Amino acid sequence: MTPASSALTHGPDLGVTGENGPQPQRIAGALARQVPLVLRALPVSATLAANEAMAARLRRGEPVLPLGFGEAGLPVHPMLRAALAASATFNSYGPVAGHPALRAAAAGYWQRRGLPTNPGSVICGPGSKAMLYALLLAIGGDVAIPRPSWVSYAAHARLLGIRAHPVTIPAGEGGICDPAALDTAIHYALAAERPIRSTIVTMPDNPTGRVPAPDTVRALCEVAEARGLIIICDEIYRDLIHDPHTPVLSPADVAPQRTVVTTGLSKSLALGGWRIGVARMPDGPLGTRMRRALIGAASEIWSAPAAPIQHAAALAFTEPAEIQQRIGRSRTLHATVVRAVATLCADAGLRIAPPQAAFYLYPDFGPWRDHLQSRHGVATSAGLARLLVQRFGAVTLPGTAFGDRPSTLALRLATARLYGDTADEQETALAAADPLAHPPIAAALTQFKEILASLAA
Repeated sequence: MTPASSALTHGPDLGVTGENGPQPQRIAGALARQVPLVLRALPVSATLAANEAMAARLRRGEPVLPLGFGEAGLPVHPMLRAALAASATFNSYGPVAGHPALRAAAAGYWQRRGLPTNPGSVICGPGSKAMLYALLLAIGGDVAIPRPSWVSYAAHARLLGIRAHPVTIPAGEGGICDPAALDTAIHYALAAERPIRSTIVTMPDNPTGRVPAPDTVRALCEVAEARGLIIICDEIYRDLIHDPHTPVLSPADVAPQRTVVTTGLSKSLALGGWRIGVARMPDGPLGTRMRRALIGAASEIWSAPAAPIQHAAALAFTEPAEIQQRIGRSRTLHATVVRAVATLCADAGLRIAPPQAAFYLYPDFGPWRDHLQSRHGVATSAGLARLLVQRFGAVTLPGTAFGDRPSTLALRLATARLYGDTADEQETALAAADPLAHPPIAAALTQFKEILASLAA
């Protein structure tokens, strides 16, 4: 019998072919035998997982001390609520790069900070997190990240199929690779045919709450210039530096032709749920090429940020007096509470670099290592975080979530969820002459002090 006259013949790939085309049931069976379904393991971001774990404990009626999730913990300013409501009729996609009003407002924001910016070099996206992912996609090659650093940098690299090379931070600093160690890492990566094309600076830093020293920034820019690296500077916490006299030098001030700057409103104005971010491309020809590449990526990933959010965000980036005042009060509140927690850590004998910005601190429980091992069976930061949540309901994040070695007994503590559970409580905390006397904050500080005492007993 010839193939043409047979009821079924065996095809080269699917296994079965009939006179009237493929046989669905048999094809499905053949595919199931030949190509087993394997899904990629994609864990939820550590910070979001901590928030979900906290919410689950609350639903079960279990006690919680919320020190894990980096949300700003404050209500939306009334001016911005009104601006968003007034923008509800904007329902078109709009330009991929963002609405002209938002790009102009973001350019003005950077200009007021001494960084000349043309609206044409600004691109908007649904949060700086998405912008950073798209930037790594557009740049290509591997990326050098500080150790420790924000949880999503390494995760972005894994999703893109590139490698994140962790590089130690200088002692007492945060958010930046040690320049000499970065140069060494680039050398070895190149020898392994894994060229590093970019490095990330977080200024100020999450998880340490520290600001990199100007001399370190200059030295890193020299390495980037010599090695041809693009610098991605994540400045989402720039407006929450506690002391206005803290020396701050952005890589964009030193190396404007190879530095991308990203920022947003999720931290300074507690608008994390709005999902809006902006990026400033480098000056010169590189910036022109990067703009084309980033817009191409954005057009396929998010098309355009939500139009009503863009219009309200444009108002925020113009920084009217009411918005400046709100950020100023937020900065004071964050500084007061995070410093109080840092003092409790220092008084308990932990190693802690005083936080300089935002609402993060990164205490090292290393001085308690022998005691934690013998008394509690804890030898890693992950074990310490588990102990705190299981025994005390204190939700924290282990240093391993930020790329630190498992043996490092460091935890990232975020204090901005201590201001109260309701908008009224949070507004009261903002207005308080002494935030530490505000009942939710006072209770949280007392609870944290008792936890440290219990651990040390």
